Amino acid sequence: MNLLKLLLLTSCLASFYTNAETADPFERGYEIAKESEQRDNGWQNYSANLTMILKNRQGEESIRKIVSKTLETPNDGDKSLLIFKTPLDVKNTVFLSHSHKKLDDDQWLFLPALKRVKRISSSNKGGSFMGSEFSYEDMASREIEKYTYKYIRDDEYKGRPIFVIEQVPNDTRSLYSKSLVWMDQKEYIPWKIEYFNRRDKHLKTLIYRKYKKYLNQYWRPDEMYMINLRTKKNTILGWKDYKFRTNISPRNFNPRSLTK
Repeated sequence: MNLLKLLLLTSCLASFYTNAETADPFERGYEIAKESEQRDNGWQNYSANLTMILKNRQGEESIRKIVSKTLETPNDGDKSLLIFKTPLDVKNTVFLSHSHKKLDDDQWLFLPALKRVKRISSSNKGGSFMGSEFSYEDMASREIEKYTYKYIRDDEYKGRPIFVIEQVPNDTRSLYSKSLVWMDQKEYIPWKIEYFNRRDKHLKTLIYRKYKKYLNQYWRPDEMYMINLRTKKNTILGWKDYKFRTNISPRNFNPRSLTK
């Protein structure tokens, strides 16, 4: 390499690192979130068996078995269906969620004891989902159009390089004022999310565990652990038997089909 090429290369590298270090933190935060979204596009649909473990502050457990189905919707948010199988008091309860990129999410709950479908109002999305530490808002897919982002810093999580980005919901009715997302710098998957309430107090922490890759591209956790720092209660969602690109019918995600 001659001297002129070396000087040009050095100049370009210096410019690159200067721009990276001085980039607008809001733009950089959005770019990280966008990269995470783009890497998870194209899976079409998947199903899984889900175990929900509710623990109170005394450590007492309540266990629920659920079948989960999720449908990717082009140009809009995902659709998800949760069918409760056990215990008897929640058997055949069905939760349906239609996430949207810009509009309010649509959510319904079929209550077999009443034989009716209840629509979850937007003002109640902060309520507890089936007695767990997850809210109805938490059960919707996270569409990047519904948040503003800010890069906070580079950090580490259990030896892994990560980005910490701030995520602020555009909807003022959200349960949260913001959340801090700990995003893997290599795979662009979240390892931890810290949620802050409307008084900007740390309310809950969600930890993702035991990721596995499917179809050589899509990462999914075997476990999601949500702890409520105020009540000291926690909920574990254990996932297994993931199956991608199956014959899941879009008709299953119609609220009129919940009673059938």
